[in-house]
Amino acid sequence: MRVLTEEQWSALEPLVEACRPKAKTPPRDLRRTVEAIVWRHANGAKWRAVPAELGPWWRAAQLFIRWAELGAWRRLLETAQARGVELGMAFLDGTSIRAHHKAAGAPKNGGTSRQRDRREALGRSRGGFGTKACVIADGRGRAVAFALAPGQAHELPLAPALLDRLPRVPLWVVGDRGYSSGAFRELIWSSGARPAIPTRSNEAVVACPDFIYNNRNLVERLWGRLKEWRAVATRYEKTAASYLGVLCLAATMDWLKP
Repeated sequence: MRVLTEEQWSALEPLVEACRPKAKTPPRDLRRTVEAIVWRHANGAKWRAVPAELGPWWRAAQLFIRWAELGAWRRLLETAQARGVELGMAFLDGTSIRAHHKAAGAPKNGGTSRQRDRREALGRSRGGFGTKACVIADGRGRAVAFALAPGQAHELPLAPALLDRLPRVPLWVVGDRGYSSGAFRELIWSSGARPAIPTRSNEAVVACPDFIYNNRNLVERLWGRLKEWRAVATRYEKTAASYLGVLCLAATMDWLKP
């Protein structure tokens, strides 16, 4: 059983080898284990449902979780960007992710339930129990970096840190009205970029060129592609690190598309 084509694996394998944690004993049957991880997250299935042809389910689960804790999936996405990040424009956008009830119950680590949920980016909003996921994308609508917050949180406080994740200053920073803030626009100007963010109805009008803002559909289409992975569209992971790993893996595969 093959989940990845030969072309996909030939593109992914050197990235995995460059980013995986180095140990005395290299991972056993790495391709099959990575394919099991991709299959599980693309289908949103239980780990125990991973087909036997893809190896022991527990091996894939352990490797994915350990690499997520060590930041390997984030490094994988960053390595994929060596193909070239296009920063004529950079797009900011957030989306609400419903969390499955299995996503609850991460260890409290000595804190309260509220502290744990804040740490693991889980919270309750009008849409229910979930996570706010934010992305910054390049001018071709490819994910550069992600940030997570509890479901009830506003996405604007996550934006400055996402801008810092860009390899260089873009010409334009594009966002919807959720990012409308005088202080944030000033931050963008001071960095050397130009904001294209429409104002809210209760704010003084600020220039937002349509010929730039109309390209925001690129980041909306990015979320559409990422949410084709069922484990992105619905959060099953108990920890923020693991869910961030799912996002980074899905985004890496999106980068590798011809």
